[in-house]
Amino acid sequence: MAELIFRTVEKRDIPELYHLMTQYIVDFYKKPKPEEAQLIHLIKHVMEHPDSGLQFVAEKEGKLLGFATLYFTFSTLQVKRAAILNDLFVADDARGQKIGEQLFEKCLNYIRENGFAYMTWETAKDNYIAQSLYNKMGGRQSDWMVYEIE
Repeated sequence: MAELIFRTVEKRDIPELYHLMTQYIVDFYKKPKPEEAQLIHLIKHVMEHPDSGLQFVAEKEGKLLGFATLYFTFSTLQVKRAAILNDLFVADDARGQKIGEQLFEKCLNYIRENGFAYMTWETAKDNYIAQSLYNKMGGRQSDWMVYEIE
């Protein structure tokens, strides 16, 4: 049986990661399909500017099955870097194999090993599957309210 590999994104992953991210945006979140050049630029930007964030992928037999994106910021209160888990996605045909859980652990281990203050993330109020995963992993709902504006 082939082994699952969890690693950071490499240049060779860009075409396949683009398709996974498109599934995440369009199929899962029902948002308009982004321009291919813009999404590829985002992937490359994160790769070329590791101080801004990083992406992990789950790979099996040379195929990408999921990804997680961490973006980096700072915590003034703790005077340390902080991470935002902005994306955690597993392709439909790869679900049920604990890939999301392992990607989450990869992110958590990264921030702990690198002295980050914390990792935050958001999920939709009706995304009960994600909430179940985050609760299982030891996450807790923050006391802070999230606001946004466009």
